[in-house]
Amino acid sequence: MAFILPPYRPPDFSLPSLQNAPVTVFKKARRDGVVPDNYHATSIFPEYFHVKKGTWHLVRESRMDCAVVKEPDDALTVKEFRNVKWGDAVACGRGENGEDGIFLHTRPFDFIEEAGEKFAFRSRTTRETSFSFDYDELYDLLKFERSRGFILWVLGPAVVFDRDARNAFASLIRAGYVHGLHAGNALATHDAEAALFSTGLGQDIYTKHTVHLGHYHHLDAINRIRGIGSIKKSITKGVIRDGVMHAAIRKNIPCVLAGSIRDDGPLPEVIGDVYQAQDRMRTLTRRATTVIALATQLHAIAIGNMVPSYRVLGKNRIRPVYFYTVDMSEFTITKLANRGSLTARSILTNVQDFVVTVERGLKKKR
Repeated sequence: MAFILPPYRPPDFSLPSLQNAPVTVFKKARRDGVVPDNYHATSIFPEYFHVKKGTWHLVRESRMDCAVVKEPDDALTVKEFRNVKWGDAVACGRGENGEDGIFLHTRPFDFIEEAGEKFAFRSRTTRETSFSFDYDELYDLLKFERSRGFILWVLGPAVVFDRDARNAFASLIRAGYVHGLHAGNALATHDAEAALFSTGLGQDIYTKHTVHLGHYHHLDAINRIRGIGSIKKSITKGVIRDGVMHAAIRKNIPCVLAGSIRDDGPLPEVIGDVYQAQDRMRTLTRRATTVIALATQLHAIAIGNMVPSYRVLGKNRIRPVYFYTVDMSEFTITKLANRGSLTARSILTNVQDFVVTVERGLKKKR
């Protein structure tokens, strides 16, 4: 069945509560990086601000836990607190139903509602949950998004610890199902280790046999690439000949590698400054219409905070942003599913099995 985006249902501004709402209060920041008292913090939902009598403006690009700043032309910009400057006009008010000139739109899309029983078994996602229908929905979504959206993947290193999963994800890149990548030093390091030694943390990525001195392999991979100068140069010189990073760089897929205090090396492309990494991640994430996070708790939660539940395309077209989390940990998928968005989906499984299943499923759908 062909995938169809649900229509956007705008707020009814003729309702008395909105028609008679006051104009939003904007107070000037008196210090860089400090917002006024009673500031309004953004959510993942579409939010409208009554900038002048009878005129409500939607925040076009949002993210959680930020301030809303009114520009001189009345456009609204969402800024992290650290990016607020002295004199910025910051939206104030904690009411979200019009009483402070702010409306939080929590039911923006006409999704098909499922009637549920008051009592039902397995109402929460667990290891016993069935996911056949979820996979079929995902195949249809990815086929739609390949040419009409921006599919952003958030990868943990487990994706490249298995030969078939690593090959399958590289195949997804070549087939056009990957438009952007977020990862850390570990993903790129162990992908390079697999390319150079066919191991992941010293274990053969097919047989799982531990090889002699294999615990040096990821460090050897880092050292060799640092000696060459970059991952990209190591690919150009033919040192790295396969894998996820090889496929992504060959296809010019934008990739942000955010550093961590745990990193070995790191590889040259890894961004060590946490706020520079956050800015780069947010720039790429702004383009996403579907996000799929695979076995990476910290990155998944970080991107979950950056991604709103909607995307504004052009002047008036508004569509949902779909967010999938795939993990063996119930904590991770519950954390992301609790974002409060109808577009959040979770699949509790081994991420390597997931990647292989998706790649094979999409081939069958062609």
